[in-house]
Amino acid sequence: MSVSASRGLPHRRCPRPLGRLLCALLVLGACSPTFNWRELRPEGTPLQALMPCKPETATRAVPLDGGAPTELHMQSCDTGGLTFALAWVELGDAARVPAALSGWRRASLGAVRVDPARVDEPAAQWNAAVPGATQTLGLAAQGTDHQGRPVQMRAVHFVRGTQVYQAAIYGPVLNDAGVTSAFFDGLKLP
Repeated sequence: MSVSASRGLPHRRCPRPLGRLLCALLVLGACSPTFNWRELRPEGTPLQALMPCKPETATRAVPLDGGAPTELHMQSCDTGGLTFALAWVELGDAARVPAALSGWRRASLGAVRVDPARVDEPAAQWNAAVPGATQTLGLAAQGTDHQGRPVQMRAVHFVRGTQVYQAAIYGPVLNDAGVTSAFFDGLKLP
C-alpha cells in the first residue's frame, strides 16, 4: 500500500463499483465524523444498504394493506440533524403487495402531516432506482413533525417478490446531496 504525499492517505485500488463507492465513503467519512457509513444487511432479506450511523432495531405489527396486521421491521438512526430509516415487511402473498405499497406511501405522507391524497401528485415524486427491485417509487414531501416543526422527507418504496421496503430520510432541511445520494445509492437487492 502506498501513501499519498499530498494527503497522507493510503492509496488502494477499489475493484468493483460497490468497492469504489465504499472507498469514496471512507475518504468522505475521514472528513466528516458526523456520518460514519457502514454496510447493513437486514436479516431475513437480500437487501444491502448503507447507514450513516449505528441503527437501532424495532419490530411492530402494522395494518399496511387494510388486512390483518403485518410484522414491520425497522432500523433507524439519527446523525447530523437527520433521521435515516429503513423498514421492510414480508407479506407472504403477492396479491397483497399493491395495496400494501399504496397504503405505506400514503402513511409516509401522513407521518409528516401532508394530505395522503397528494401521493400521486408530480410534486411528491422523484426518480428513484434500487437495483434488483421489481418496482421502485420515490416520494418527497415537506410537512411538519409531531411537534409542529418543519420537516422534509425523501423516501423510496420498493418491492421484490413479497417483500416491500421503505428507505427514508427526515430532517428540517435535506440539502446535502452527497449524504442523500450515499444513502439511496447504497440500496441494492442482489
